[in-house]
Amino acid sequence: MVLRCIEQVGDGESVKLEHKWVDLSEMSKYMPVAVIASEDQNFMQHNGFDAGAISKAIEERQKRGRIRGGSTISQQTAKNVFLWPKSSWVRKGFEVYFTFLIETIWSKQRIIEVYLNSIEMGDGIYGAEAVAQQHFGCSAKELTRSECALIAATLPNPRKFSSLHPGPYMRKRQAWIQKQMRHVPLLETEEK
Repeated sequence: MVLRCIEQVGDGESVKLEHKWVDLSEMSKYMPVAVIASEDQNFMQHNGFDAGAISKAIEERQKRGRIRGGSTISQQTAKNVFLWPKSSWVRKGFEVYFTFLIETIWSKQRIIEVYLNSIEMGDGIYGAEAVAQQHFGCSAKELTRSECALIAATLPNPRKFSSLHPGPYMRKRQAWIQKQMRHVPLLETEEK
């Protein structure tokens, strides 16, 4: 978040930073389901790394020269919380280390809670509570299944795609995510 604020100032923009941490139990039960359906359908089964997704990303890069993400939610959480955004082999090495640590120490519920509170979900908007308030005029707990899918649809590039003003591509992605959500079970929240 701090690095994005510095980037905004460097680009001559005013600083935009909306963020409010909420526990997973204070989010719509559909928020983690939508993000798992969209970003990492093997999240509950893998140990932080999805060999199949990584292989597909490497294969696509070799065939088409296109860079496609193969990172899991756990890897993205490690990067967002402990590291810097610019990709490099050094950062990837640290990412592996921190991913292993959080998968060892944190539960899957804690990982998804941290992820849903730390990722950018709109230009300068971080976390489920902030995007719910800014784009839907409600709390994260009140988000509908459809709204959660729309938010998840922005995650490949939340500065380019907007859940506030979704275009046809976003609506198509939202519909695809809603279909995929049928295959993702609801997460049970942990007792604190």
